[in-house]
Formats: sequence, structure tokens, C-alpha cells
Amino acid sequence: MRPMVQGTTVTTRDLAALAATIKAWGRELGFQAVGVADGDLSAAEPGLAAWLAHGFHGEMDYMSRHGVRRARPRELVPGTLRVITARMDYRPDAADSSAVLVDGAKAFVSRYALGRDYHKVLRARLQSLADRIGAEVGEFGYRVFTDSAPVMEVDLAARAGLGWRGKHTLLLAREAGSYFFLGEIYTDLPLPPDAPVDEHCGTCTKCIDACPTGAIVAPFRLDARRCVSYLTIELKGSIPVELRPLIGNRVYGCDDCQVVCPWNRYAQVTGEPDFRVRNGLDAIELVDLFGWTEAEFRARLSGSAIFRIGYARWSRNLAVGLGNAPSSARVLAALHARADDPSPLVREHVAWALSRHGSVLP
Repeated sequence: MRPMVQGTTVTTRDLAALAATIKAWGRELGFQAVGVADGDLSAAEPGLAAWLAHGFHGEMDYMSRHGVRRARPRELVPGTLRVITARMDYRPDAADSSAVLVDGAKAFVSRYALGRDYHKVLRARLQSLADRIGAEVGEFGYRVFTDSAPVMEVDLAARAGLGWRGKHTLLLAREAGSYFFLGEIYTDLPLPPDAPVDEHCGTCTKCIDACPTGAIVAPFRLDARRCVSYLTIELKGSIPVELRPLIGNRVYGCDDCQVVCPWNRYAQVTGEPDFRVRNGLDAIELVDLFGWTEAEFRARLSGSAIFRIGYARWSRNLAVGLGNAPSSARVLAALHARADDPSPLVREHVAWALSRHGSVLP
């Protein structure tokens, strides 16, 4: 392959061979699928603008700040011609999600957060892929993304033929369901784009019906302000009182829409060691987690996606879970032990949880 630097003339066959090689390298690096998108997201712009206009993004100001730029890869990274999109499965061989969700004494953590922080894993692999491309073609323009900028990753992955957008707004693949991460390389290489695939949700509405807070307000439209993932991860302040009982024992994220999706019968257990369960988070009791000190939180969850929300928000979420848990002496003792927590945010949610159990602070 001749160096593909600016101004070099290459043939269509060269580019097709390079794209095939990039996909093979991606699989060697642990990605289950790699595709190429043309970067034309103009069809997604009206929906994005309407979503922002309704305020469905909540406190995620970065989304409104960038506006429709998210749908314009060439504006986000000047010179972009194509977007290489990669998929990596994360479903761990963990305790059954449904069994944990119905056990109110246990804490449910979204399956993607049971192991190491995926941002670090995917970014390192994508960078390795970019390095291999550079070694093959010479200097080229690119930028790696893993939730690090306003990238419309689902739309790009759909354009790249990796799947289709489900009614819950996640990407679905026939052979893998939706338990996977996505990452992108914006590049100035004029690679041949892959063709999108057909949608296969049909008339199914299981994901919409299963949402515990009614956050999927219509097919393909999510009101993040009601989404448990937003409430337990993105929201920095108090969780709205009316939504707390609906959260149940979900203390970090929510997988309900994925748990009921028929396509996830095909989801593969990950072979990636970094995504294996750590600290027993797949089936641990709320009381045990709430008893961690801040030092324990830092020691145990350093390198985890959970670490990003900090000890106070983690404790806030656990207090809500305990408020929804079956009453027991252990639950009440755990809540009373932190009734005077240094964090006003935690104290507020502990007081609410105690009131749910008919217990009042002295």
C-alpha cells in the first residue's frame, strides 16, 4: 500500500483493501465489528434539534452547547471525510439481571459498569488502531472519540452498518443485541463507506413498556430527565422526590430496556478481562455498599466508571435504593448510621429513605 498522505492519488481498490485491513486489525484488537460511515447525519439534525428544544437533555448542557454540530462531523473535526466506528461487547458472565432487579435488598448496577471504565479500554484500543493505520499509510488526519465529545455514535454506527437504532434509542445488532460499547475514529481518509442495515424492531414495544420511569416517551425518543441512568449518573443534585420510588434498587444506571429486548438473546458474553465483574457488584447488597467509607469507595472503584460520579452521588443513589428496600433492622441501622453524613445531599436522601420505612430522625 502506497503512503496515503495529503495529495497522494490512490485507487478505489487501494482504499477498499485498506478498509478491509482496518476491520481485520480492529478484530485483532478486541473489537467484534468495525464499519465505515460516510459522516452524513443531516437526516438526524431535525430530531436532534427537536430533542434539545424540548429540554430532554436535562442538565447535560454540553449537548445544547454544541447543538447540531453533533450531527456535523466535518465541523467538529475539520477535514473529516469518514468515521471508522467500532463495537466491543461488554456483557459479563454475571448474576442474572432480572434476579437482582427483583431482589430489593440488592443493588443493581448497569452491566456495563461492573468492570473497568470502558472509556480507558476503548480509547487505548482505538488509538492502537489509528497507530496501525498510520504505520501503513503514513501521516493522516484523525481524532479518536469514546464519549469524549458531542458525537452521535448511534447514528454513525447505524450509517456504518453495525446495526440499527432501537426504539429505546440504543444501537441494536442482530448478532449481538445491544450490550456493547461504541467508539469512533474521525479521519480524512476517503475510505469506501459501508451500507446501513435494515431495522428489525417491527411492532415490538417491550423496551418502552419496561422503562420504570416512563422515560421513553415515544419510539426513538428519550426524556433523559426521567431516565434512571441520567438520574443516577448525570444529575448532580437531588433526585426528584416523585421519581425516587420508581428507581427501585437501581443505584448506577438502568438496563431494563435491554433486559426485555428480544434481540439480547443473542448478546455475547465478553471475553475482555477488563470488563469482568469487580467487587462483587453484580449481586451485592445495598447495606454492604452503603457501609463503605469514602476511602473504601476510592480504593475499590478507582478505574471504574462509577468512580466518576464521586462518593456523595454514589451514596445518594444507595440511600434511594435503601429507601425502596424491604424494611429490616439492617437497613434501618445502615441509614441511621449516616443520618449525619457530612454531605447535605446524602443527608437529604437518607432522611427520605428513613421516612419511607416509617422512621424519623430524632
